[in-house]
Amino acid sequence: MTRFSIHTPNAAPPAGPYSQAIRAGDLVFVSGQLPLDPEGFLVGAGDIRAQTRQVFANIEAILRAAGSSLDRVVKTTVFLTNLDDFAGMNDVYASVFKQPYPARSTVETGRLPGGMLLEVECVAQVERTAP
Repeated sequence: MTRFSIHTPNAAPPAGPYSQAIRAGDLVFVSGQLPLDPEGFLVGAGDIRAQTRQVFANIEAILRAAGSSLDRVVKTTVFLTNLDDFAGMNDVYASVFKQPYPARSTVETGRLPGGMLLEVECVAQVERTAP
């Protein structure tokens, strides 16, 4: 199976040796996205809703670059530094996706760098005509 890296300047750049996403066949695997703007600066310090919106803006840009969209997401994994932020994250999440919602796992993690409250990764289908 052929696989290739997806990169867009419209989302936060990778902070290490990994791709924003990998396309493999008809699936795109989006790496964990943080609440960083395309220049790599934290958005919404201390505000779970603002950080969640930025994370999904990054995911949307990466999916678009891969020939997909938020409507084609089939699975997400949400990492929260504090499960007390679940309701705020979930409010934004519910505004991003429509039914049927993607499958999802949500876990509390020890910590993330630089005041980041969450990280989200996902898997989506791509259009068959996408490059």
